[in-house]
Amino acid sequence: MAISTNADDDVLSEINVTPLVDVMLVLLVAFIVTAPLMTNSIQVNLPKTSATKATEQKKPVTVSVDAAGKLFIDKQEYPLETIEPELKRIHDSNPDVTLHLSSDEAVNYGKVAKVMAAIERAGISRVAVITQAE
Repeated sequence: MAISTNADDDVLSEINVTPLVDVMLVLLVAFIVTAPLMTNSIQVNLPKTSATKATEQKKPVTVSVDAAGKLFIDKQEYPLETIEPELKRIHDSNPDVTLHLSSDEAVNYGKVAKVMAAIERAGISRVAVITQAE
């Protein structure tokens, strides 16, 4: 947009930043609203604990146990017998893998203990148990 500022008819060119800021704010709000919806598609009721500080660098592998006792690795269902070989394969491809374990509060502790034992036997040492803040 050209604006005449004085009698000499010098043209002053300026960029109007307001529409750019408006568009960026709309995109930011859209990202903030949709990002949490993309992380957990397997519905589990997480137990409540006090919040802790999280430090993550790479995308972790997620192991989930739903209320029916079904086991999932990154949204794909596996029987209990095949969890350990699959976790070993993941560990062999990336020895520094981080694993997030989430389980519904209604699941029997024995099932979760078996999954944790399979994680340990697979050689994965970086495990975070996912809970909800109180």
